[in-house]
Amino acid sequence: MAQQSYPCENCKFRAHYDKAPKSVLGRFWRWHISFCPGFKAYFTHQDEETQAALRQKYDFRKYL
Repeated sequence: MAQQSYPCENCKFRAHYDKAPKSVLGRFWRWHISFCPGFKAYFTHQDEETQAALRQKYDFRKYL
């Protein structure tokens, strides 16, 4: 079975958040992941350890 790739891993807006979370683009990306079906799919296909790291890094509470 082939590993599915998600554009979230290389998202330019995500890179803006990683570089400057308080920037307009960074804040937009953080707001966007709250409801983005693509990010939720990406998130749910990660292992538990990666999910925990993503939750902590992006303050992504357990919405799923």
